[in-house]
Amino acid sequence: MQENVLNNHKENGVKGNNIKELQEAVSSLLPHDCELTKIEFEGPQLVLYLKNIRSFYNDDNLITKIAARIRKKILLRCDSTQLIPEEQALELVKKLVPADAGVKEVRFDPNFNEVWIEALKPGLVIGKEGSVLKNILINTGWSPRVLRSPTSPSEIEKGIRNALLSNSDYRKKFLVGLGKKMLEPSTGTDWIKITALGAFREVGRSCILLQTPKSNILLDCGINPDTFDPTRAYPYLNAMNLALEQLDAVILSHAHMDHCAFIPYLFAYGYNGPVYCTPPTRDLMVLLQQDGLNVMQSNGMTPPYGEKDIKKQLNHVITRDYGEVTDVTPDVRFTFYNAGHILGSAQVHLHIGEGLHNLVYSADIKFGRTNLFDPADTRFPRAETLILESTYGGRDNLLPRMEDGEARLVQVIRETIAKRGKVLIPVFAVGRAQEIMLVLESRMQPDECVVYFDGMSKEASAIHTVYPEYLKKNVQRRILQNNSPFDSPMFKHVISKERKAIIESDEPCVILAPSGMLTGGTSLEFLRNLAHDERNTLIFVGYQSALSLGRKIQNGIKELPVPSSASGKTDVVKINLRVETVDGFSGHSDRSQLLAYARSIRPKPSRIFTNHGDEARTEDLARTLNRMLHVETRAPMDLDTIRLH
Repeated sequence: MQENVLNNHKENGVKGNNIKELQEAVSSLLPHDCELTKIEFEGPQLVLYLKNIRSFYNDDNLITKIAARIRKKILLRCDSTQLIPEEQALELVKKLVPADAGVKEVRFDPNFNEVWIEALKPGLVIGKEGSVLKNILINTGWSPRVLRSPTSPSEIEKGIRNALLSNSDYRKKFLVGLGKKMLEPSTGTDWIKITALGAFREVGRSCILLQTPKSNILLDCGINPDTFDPTRAYPYLNAMNLALEQLDAVILSHAHMDHCAFIPYLFAYGYNGPVYCTPPTRDLMVLLQQDGLNVMQSNGMTPPYGEKDIKKQLNHVITRDYGEVTDVTPDVRFTFYNAGHILGSAQVHLHIGEGLHNLVYSADIKFGRTNLFDPADTRFPRAETLILESTYGGRDNLLPRMEDGEARLVQVIRETIAKRGKVLIPVFAVGRAQEIMLVLESRMQPDECVVYFDGMSKEASAIHTVYPEYLKKNVQRRILQNNSPFDSPMFKHVISKERKAIIESDEPCVILAPSGMLTGGTSLEFLRNLAHDERNTLIFVGYQSALSLGRKIQNGIKELPVPSSASGKTDVVKINLRVETVDGFSGHSDRSQLLAYARSIRPKPSRIFTNHGDEARTEDLARTLNRMLHVETRAPMDLDTIRLH
């Protein structure tokens, strides 16, 4: 209600970030009796402070006019002198918000002049056309910020919200300081280059450095979770030839560890800039990073960063929704587009040098049907260069229809249950776990067997219910009706002390446990205890990278050395259980979908680089795209530097 986003760049808008010009432009449109007291940049967005907010709302189109004129995202706030005391504001909020909105908590943030309202039904807090929000702002002076409550308790959501509120003074100073940096005038951009720092001709440690004469920006910064060898696990940051303090921004596509896990390292060693991502990515990133830290510590490793660095990172996150155009430096702006991969996953469209060049970084995409998300977007304002993932880019990487995969999965589960066995499905806690839960909830009866979901899957599922607008309409509708499929009675969350009883029980069951490639986590613990019994079944439903334990089992290894969590020694596990791979559930596009995606992009890119795939797959996909689209294609190697303009 109190903000507006301009998604295109109009020629008649105010150019540049000159604060005096912006103030003059705003003042020329603003009624005098609004009493503008201050204009302030908070990072990439502009905040207007007014003494008479009621006068502003006499013209419903005023904020749109201002945004169109100055080409910025606008936030509207009352001047601090107009805020009524918190106790009075709380009473007014309670009166103005309908009782059936399910308000859980109301808190105040005086650093941003905001009132945070957490509710099960945010739509009722917003009101028709934002009427309730407008009344709260006009009558209390506090700008309402509406948060959705998860349908089941979430410690990570609670922790993130508490941290953001308790550190709002720091965040305010950081955002204002960042805003001042962005006021620097834009000079000519006569060259643009990218450097491959990870995930080129390999899967893992995704990281790209984008540079112009004015900008140093990282696209993703992950690890290779399949190895603990530092030379292969971490991106080649030393090849940047610049100090971490010289980085201007990190733009994160999504929350999987191979894309986000090394960002706290940047903060541990000198980086103090922004991290841009979607709101769900922020929450899932913190969840996965904290778990990764715990796994490393439990394995006796020394992590490259600590929990304090994850918390510092959180204070520097700036969230953006799909479609919001955001200035990140004076000569680079970006926009997130749906990637269809996991909750909040994004393709990154970069508009560089006042139209000099446009780059699309696909990151991980799904251009096909899933139960959770719409397919990846393919329409962009401009697209000269495309960096395209190639996880399943090889000529033989064709996945079955999703319906066939679902039927096969349920068939194998029922065959195992008939033998009184247990089914272990290693899943990625974010994405595959929720996809499989939707399949089981829709295709099996609640009383057929218990489905245990372990580890982070519970928290990740709760986060999905906080952001239903990122999900497919039918799933979104169920969550909004408080009928979340993730809260079905067939699913039971497992805590650590219950695992032994589940393993020793004679009752058949299904166990969903991370990690998805058996590189650690509770899936490995369950495998160690279930592998000897031939009645049991291990089902792979996601990608198994070349170095992973999952790939070794797929390739037929029957005896595996597995570190013992209790003694620290190595046990030999005999693989007697049934091993199945059921394709069709991957969050990545297969080869046919990748080719269809490339054909569908509008406008057609003139150059395509392939990455995020085994060497043979990236090369084969690049050759095929060259023949099919008649454009320049290439499969760069890690450490390659390429001039785009």
